[in-house]
Amino acid sequence: MLRRESLVTHAHAQSMRYSLALALAALTLAVSPSAAAQPATVDLRILAINDFHGYLRAPSGGIRIDDPEDKIKKITVPAGGAEHMATLVKQLSEGHKNTIFVAAGDLIGASPLLSAMFHDEPTIESLSTMGLALAAVGNHEFDEGEEELKRMQNGGCHPLDKCQGPHPFTGAKFHYLAASTVETATGKTIFPPYEIRTFDGIPVAFIGLTLKGTAGIISPASAAGLEFRDEAETVNALVQELKARGVEAIVVLIHEGGYPTGDYNECPAISGAIVDIVKKLDNAVDLVISGHTHQAYVCNIDGRLVTSADKYGTLVTAIDVRLDTSTRDVVSARADNVIVRTTLAEAPEQTALIASYDKLAAPIANRRAGSVTATLSRAPNEAGESTLGDIVADAQLAATASAASGGAAAAFTNPGGLRADLAGRQDGAVTYADLFASQPFRNQLVTLTITGRQIKSMLEQQWLDPKRPRILQVSRGFSYSWDDAKPFGERVIADSMSLNGERVDPAKSYRITVNNYLATGGDGFTALAQGTAQQFGVYDADALYAYFQANSPISPAAADRIKRLAQTK
Repeated sequence: MLRRESLVTHAHAQSMRYSLALALAALTLAVSPSAAAQPATVDLRILAINDFHGYLRAPSGGIRIDDPEDKIKKITVPAGGAEHMATLVKQLSEGHKNTIFVAAGDLIGASPLLSAMFHDEPTIESLSTMGLALAAVGNHEFDEGEEELKRMQNGGCHPLDKCQGPHPFTGAKFHYLAASTVETATGKTIFPPYEIRTFDGIPVAFIGLTLKGTAGIISPASAAGLEFRDEAETVNALVQELKARGVEAIVVLIHEGGYPTGDYNECPAISGAIVDIVKKLDNAVDLVISGHTHQAYVCNIDGRLVTSADKYGTLVTAIDVRLDTSTRDVVSARADNVIVRTTLAEAPEQTALIASYDKLAAPIANRRAGSVTATLSRAPNEAGESTLGDIVADAQLAATASAASGGAAAAFTNPGGLRADLAGRQDGAVTYADLFASQPFRNQLVTLTITGRQIKSMLEQQWLDPKRPRILQVSRGFSYSWDDAKPFGERVIADSMSLNGERVDPAKSYRITVNNYLATGGDGFTALAQGTAQQFGVYDADALYAYFQANSPISPAAADRIKRLAQTK
């Protein structure tokens, strides 16, 4: 029998051993991976681009940013190119467990020759190889129609040009999303409206859609059978469906944007369609990745992060999102637009892909067209006219002026078809690829008969969208004045409309040339759809090539065919 002191000591010893066991057990729980406490948050990095437009090679203009040494000045930074972008995407993903690469539309369409010659198959392959996961459809995804867009997703040969590339086209490895684009015959979206990805057990929904005005900026043929619904209404209608699936974190990829002030990573102020759209979105939407306006910004609109990454692959937006493991919702998000500097290493798989297509395209692309003495700029003056626009219209008139080719007396072209300045290379040399970059849609010229009254109606339709007038570029010999103070429908001064020195007679018929996009009423120019006796001619880029061969060297001239009489205060 133990003495009392021994019992106490024994009990104390047992107590000590028990306490030690508890401490060891707690330590074991703390260090055991299987029993470790769940973290309070999960980090997700979203990488985003928009408006790539098939620029596999860096655009000549790079990106314009504030001079770090003097914010009042601007500098041009060489940027872009798939080889450099692939390297940057890889670098921005390193050290991040959860990453996803997404896009906000217009990855294809209005592309340089290297991509356009193969119906943008090289761009789809390039971005797939780069690891792109999801992409909203943009208006330019519809340039060749719904079925061609579906071929971009699913693969296969082009129905007319067949298989032209160095290897079979298998389609995009990323998924297109089209929440607001509905087939009127079926009532169904042409692609899924959203996709849910899970990161460390937390679901995140990505909704993709294009602007509701798409039908008005693509060809009527491409818009046939499709309905483009309101952006905010479309997104809001999906929120309850997503919540029912246990989703709290919602990201919108939208091909619509705004016009900011400030540098590429700033947003002291922003205007444009995206502002109203974001303000109408359900509070459940956490983040908006935008595009379409070819602008760069990182904004806070209505308490939400809204981003855009310029154009032509000059930027990649790195967005760091923190997700709450309890609520499974976004608790914070911040973004940084990172320049795709051409000093970055070239990704070998992109180099090989570009080389395989370039081998087939180079003989055509490198043909010398002629030369320029100075840059032909597409930037419009106060009247809406540009030096490049004048040359393009002149080229289209020259291609269709003879009786055999249409008998045109004037030509008109849409400013949206002019995509790049013509700067010239060494000694001002211009290649077919350079011309194609400025006229990349491969539209066919159409010469038709229209009355003087219909010409005036056509010109009045330039202001259908008062916030974004589309001033047609006109060929030499045609001139007119417009008054900004006049109401819509009365801005063109009828008596000022002149063709080769004679007043345009409202009752007289004239032969004019436009491209096939305009001829069917594209960009809202429905007056042209009334034209008769249509005669189809060469493609616009080929007309420009012939003009350069016949007239080089070409110099920019005073853009004085269109005159603006007054300006709204």
